[in-house]
Amino acid sequence: MILLKLLLEILHHQMACLKQEKSRMEQAALNEMCEVLGGGMRAEEIKELWTEYENNASLEASLVKDFDKVEMILQALEYEMEHGKVLDEFFLSTAGKFQTEIGKSWAAEIVSRRKSTLAKEQN
Repeated sequence: MILLKLLLEILHHQMACLKQEKSRMEQAALNEMCEVLGGGMRAEEIKELWTEYENNASLEASLVKDFDKVEMILQALEYEMEHGKVLDEFFLSTAGKFQTEIGKSWAAEIVSRRKSTLAKEQN
């Protein structure tokens, strides 16, 4: 499931865009991928996995969604540390949105490291 999500992102180089446009691009990428696979059972399975992810219909889907957000804030933290910028919007946009215990735990660790880094820079 996570590989499917990453492949769809790669196929259409998703940047920050409107939710409807993002959804349209993902659907186009999904259709393109299924066409490349020649349709059939494998393509249907991929479509079902994508629907499961989009509908957050399983623990696996929740984990993938959490890992996607964890990756985003981890990249934001790395960018902050490397470039000396403050990227609050990434942390604010994910605050309270983690669904799984592991997602919450990893996010808390990243936020803790960020606070520690920011405190050191202020001293």
